[in-house]
Formats: sequence, C-alpha cells, structure tokens
Amino acid sequence: MKPQRLCAAFAALLTGFAAHASEAPVKPVLQRPALLVSQPTHAVLIDIARAGERLVAVGDQGVIVLSDDDGKHWRQASVPVSVSLTAVSFPSARQGWAVGHAGSILHTVDGGENWTLQLDGKVAAQRVLDAVLGGALANERQLKVAQRFVADGADKPFLSVHFSNDRQGTAVGAFGLIVHTGDGGQTWQSWVDRLDNPAGNHLYAVVSQGERIYVTGEQGVLFASLDKGAHFKRLTTPYEGSFFAMNLAGNGDLLLVGLRGNAWRTQDQGLHWQSLHNPMQASLMAARATNTGRVMLADQAGRLLLSSRDDSQLRVQGQSTSSPVAALAQAADGHWVVVGARGVKRLDVQGDKQ
Repeated sequence: MKPQRLCAAFAALLTGFAAHASEAPVKPVLQRPALLVSQPTHAVLIDIARAGERLVAVGDQGVIVLSDDDGKHWRQASVPVSVSLTAVSFPSARQGWAVGHAGSILHTVDGGENWTLQLDGKVAAQRVLDAVLGGALANERQLKVAQRFVADGADKPFLSVHFSNDRQGTAVGAFGLIVHTGDGGQTWQSWVDRLDNPAGNHLYAVVSQGERIYVTGEQGVLFASLDKGAHFKRLTTPYEGSFFAMNLAGNGDLLLVGLRGNAWRTQDQGLHWQSLHNPMQASLMAARATNTGRVMLADQAGRLLLSSRDDSQLRVQGQSTSSPVAALAQAADGHWVVVGARGVKRLDVQGDKQ
C-alpha cells in the first residue's frame, strides 16, 4: 500500500496536492533544495502556523513561505530539501519544526528563515524496527510493518507534528509512524511500540498539553497518554471514520473532527462524547482555537465554521475559497489566513462573529 492511498479526503489534501513531487526518486528530493516559486501566494500549501507575530506556511516540493504583516505579503524561506511538507509547529517565535514526505523532519532556529534536516525516513524506519523488537506491545503484524519500513526506505510521510515547547515534540504519520524527541530534535525515538495499533492505522493528528498527549487518525483511532508518552491507552470513539484534526482546549476538553463533517467533543478524556451539530456534510480538515478560546474549523468545501459558545454546534462563517482548505491560522491582527491547493488567502473574517 502506497502513501498516496491514504484515507479519502485527507489523501486529496496531503498527498494529492503533492502527487507530482512524490513521484520523484526519494534520494534526490532529500538532497535537492526546495523549488523556487515566483508567486509564493499561489504555491500549493498544506499547513500554516503562527511563529510569534509571523505566519509560516509549508507545502509542495519543500516550499515554505513567511509573512510578517498578518498574511498580506509573503516571501519564500531557504529550505534544503524538495520533499512535500505536510505540517508545521512553532512552540516559540524562533524555534519551529516541519515534517513531510520521505520521513523528513526539518528544524529552524530563526523563525523560519532557514531550515536544516533533522531526520529522514531511513533513520526513522530503523528507529521503528529497533523499538518494535524491544517493545512490550510487539506482535507479528507490527514486526512485519516495521521490517517493511526498513525495506522500503525513506518513502513514508509524516502527517502531523506538535511541539509543546522548544524541547518536547511528537510527529505522526502513515502506517502508525510516530516518533518523539525530548531534546529539541537532537535525537528522535520511535514510539510505535507504545501504541496498540496492530493494523498500522494511519495517524493524522497529534496534540499535547502538560502530561497529556493525544493521537488520532484512520478508522476513528484515538490514543491517549497521561504521562508524557510513557504509556498510551487506546480510547473508544463514537465514530469509526477517520479523524483528521484535533483541538485540545486549555481546560482539557478535546475536539475531534473528520470525515463527513463529524465533530465530537469529550470533557472527561473519552469516557463520554458529545456530537457538535454540523449543518454541512463536507469533511472537516482543520481546527484551530480562536483568540477568544472558541474553535474555528475548515472543511473540504472551502468553508469556515465556528463552534458555538456552548460548544454544541458549528456555525458557518462563510465561504473562504472555491477549493478545499488544508489548514488555517489566526493572524496577530485577528484575521484568518487559509492555505490549500490554490495557495494562501487572507480572509475578511476577523475574530468571533457570533
């Protein structure tokens, strides 16, 4: 099974956007600098994050673009690889990480101006195999998956990354791939053996807060750790379809969103779930907390939806683009900026409308 065949809508956004890049041989894309684009605002972009006052977006063929005026103007950063980048995380204004195809993890110490490669898929695959061989949860199927990782080389994509601070970070991806660092990426450790994921379900999103780490993905899988990743428990979710994004609120409430407009919230670490009424059926691809603590979501039809004040429903805030939105971020001035197959767009939506 190829990474391009990841589940439904997520595949269209994360691998479909970058199909022509993933067709190239792996070795060249890890050695060749990012494609230079003449119009950064029109580049294929897959994720966006705030780095202090700056916005940083990542996408196809190693393209990373920066904006220092809340998304009005953009310029391209220096990136040493041309792999498609799928996710980016900035725990502080200067330190950031981006992940993508070929098992790549990139690091910046200057707010995204310049990037270095910290990990590639060949090293990650060997870490996975080593962890499975020595892990308490190892089984025959998991071992076969790990051995295939090594045999296939650097062809498995990371799909999400989250750093809670400048040292602690976790990246997840296809076929149950998960790695963690506690030293800012100087070393990366496989956590594949810590997840009860014998089928190797794709992992689409990771979030953390304090001692808690949550990982979700294909077929409704959700894993939770209450001890900084030392142990994970598989939680039961109310939906068997894929979840593509999460939001973990300051009070511990967890929101999962995914296929067919499904949005579910738990206030007690998965013991009980509440469905958020969504008037639309398009798959929800992204979720970000607003400056006021509510959650703004983006769906595959290009709409933005805002959680109600009582978190019981989602309300359409308007059509952002005519194409799917891959990710969104709120700029320092309160406006929302979205990215996708047609580039980056700053919206008139500012703050909470309702």
